[in-house]
Amino acid sequence: MIPLLLIRHGRTLWNQAGRTQGRKDSPLTPEARAEVAAWRLPSGYQTAAWIVSPLGRARETAGLLGHGDAPVEPRLTEMSWGDWEGQRLDDLRAELGADMAGLESQGLDFRPPGGESPRELQQRLRPVLEERAGAGRPTVAVAHKGVVRAIYALAVGWDMKGPPPVKLRNGVAQEFLLDPGGRPSPGRLNIPLLEA
Repeated sequence: MIPLLLIRHGRTLWNQAGRTQGRKDSPLTPEARAEVAAWRLPSGYQTAAWIVSPLGRARETAGLLGHGDAPVEPRLTEMSWGDWEGQRLDDLRAELGADMAGLESQGLDFRPPGGESPRELQQRLRPVLEERAGAGRPTVAVAHKGVVRAIYALAVGWDMKGPPPVKLRNGVAQEFLLDPGGRPSPGRLNIPLLEA
């Protein structure tokens, strides 16, 4: 089993405002920059390969971790929220009411207008997982909440129609173990990145 360590980018201005980002970018907050600069990888990843989403918030996070030259992997881009990028979910729920509840109840098949579903994101990510398994060495990937959740759902069979079996926190790392075909299973979850 080949380890894959997923790190979500540091907190951004839009995260702070509760806005969906998707493919749009906003910079890390000053506080997030300081926090990310203090993160330390768990043991076993000091000589790992690195890959990073092309979005600025992920590349900035990788740079603060000393890997600004990590290869960009376009398939790690966040799930597209289409017409809803920049919107607040609470506002959409208030505006759309039952229609929004119906969309959200679709779990893996929830698709914002003009965007993509978590299931489509999983399809985009599967070849990346196969390639990382085939590389035969641990990988650190700096990506996004949607990417982490999509891989977690693959690993545990979660249909995203309710809360996840384990709450995936921010500011930590999520470890998955890839079999030779790239199928993930959960390793260590919610690994602290700040030294105690």
